[in-house]
Amino acid sequence: MTLQLLPTRLPTEVRQAAIVDAALNLACSMGPAQITTSDIAAAVGVTQGAVFKHFPTKEAIWLAAMSWVQAQLLDTLEEAAVTAPTPLQGLGAVFMAHVEFVVAHSGVPRLIFHELQQPADSPTKQAVRALLQGYRQLLLGLLGAAMHQGQLPAELDQDAAATLFVGIVQGLVMQAMLSGKPAVMRTQAERVFALYLRGLEAQV
Repeated sequence: MTLQLLPTRLPTEVRQAAIVDAALNLACSMGPAQITTSDIAAAVGVTQGAVFKHFPTKEAIWLAAMSWVQAQLLDTLEEAAVTAPTPLQGLGAVFMAHVEFVVAHSGVPRLIFHELQQPADSPTKQAVRALLQGYRQLLLGLLGAAMHQGQLPAELDQDAAATLFVGIVQGLVMQAMLSGKPAVMRTQAERVFALYLRGLEAQV
């Protein structure tokens, strides 16, 4: 994502997209709870009033951001899956596509982790849940297809394999966030996925 100062008069959709873009960019270096609408307005190059013209609250901005993430990430992962020659290669493609998405949009995991920590079941938290459910269904489909084609053992626990896949990605993301260097995920991703794959292919 790139920040740009925008002209004063723009279509509503363009301005809303710019506000969401700015919010996610700010989340690369700040916790979502610390980001104010003034920060977002300054990043876009508009007044705070202009931000409220398009979003009534900061929570509405985060909901729009999460909706963008849900659509973009799932589209990216699904494209990676369907363009791979085999389901097993599709799993690897999804893994690497997720890593690249986080490297390119490092504010996204901060937003997701922030929302998951909230006690209330907000619309934004519901969007996070929908994203994770869609992600899980994609993984289960690939795992099932790989098993059907004999690429994975017929006895494989698909639910556990999908849970482990997501957990590995989250672990890489957490380590990258702690280091402050999202790109470090690239240096570990292939080796980590190879270990995951070895575990799947072993007789259970």
